This record gives sequence, structure tokens and C-alpha cells, in this order.
Amino acid sequence: MHRSRLSTILIDAPADQAGASASFWSSALGVPAQSPPGEPQFQTLEDCVPNLVVAVQSVEDTARYHLDIETDDVPAEVARLTALGAVEVSSWQGCHTLRAPGGHLLCVIPVHSDEETFRALARTW
Repeated sequence: MHRSRLSTILIDAPADQAGASASFWSSALGVPAQSPPGEPQFQTLEDCVPNLVVAVQSVEDTARYHLDIETDDVPAEVARLTALGAVEVSSWQGCHTLRAPGGHLLCVIPVHSDEETFRALARTW
């Protein structure tokens, strides 16, 4: 038995356009953009959606959107999602990138939200 929840919506922007993208989304949504400590590739759009992180991520790839699902058991969640039809694309620093049917990317990550938020919003599988 494990728990998971949709935790993050990422706006992936090519590295040379990430700053402009973060500025655009910050202004468009009326929220500040800030880099979390130690994670300069992200610009979090503060308080954009309650209990959900929305951020611009600098990537060495094409522009796209992807979702992060946080879980208290990464291997179990990856197994659950691959059984549903997702295909694992890569893994990096304990995070696993999957491609869902339809071609959309998602990442399975360890719990990043505070314990109370995760406990209140996660589903049990």
C-alpha cells in the first residue's frame, strides 16, 4: 500500500527561453516567480494554484508541459503507472520519467510537499 498525488505542473521551456517564459507566466498569472534554493533550473510561480506547485523548468529540449506525481513509494507508483500503460523513459536522482498513453510526460518523485498537505491530499493505492 502506498500513497500518491498530483503535486506539480511544469512548464518546460528551452534553456535559452526559460527566463522569458517565467517572466511571461509570472505576469500572465499575477504571481511572483522565484527559484527554490539549490534548484536554479526552476522558477516557481508562487501561490498560483492552492496545494499545487506550478513552475517553469529550464530544459535542454523542446517546449512542453509535464506533471509530477509525488509518492511515498516511488517504485510502487512507477509499477502502478506502468501497469496502467505508461512507459518508463528515464530516471534521475530518485525521480522517474514516464510517457503516458497519448505521449505526455510525467515524473514520479519522492514526496516534496509538507507532510500535512501530502497526508490530506494523497490517494491510497
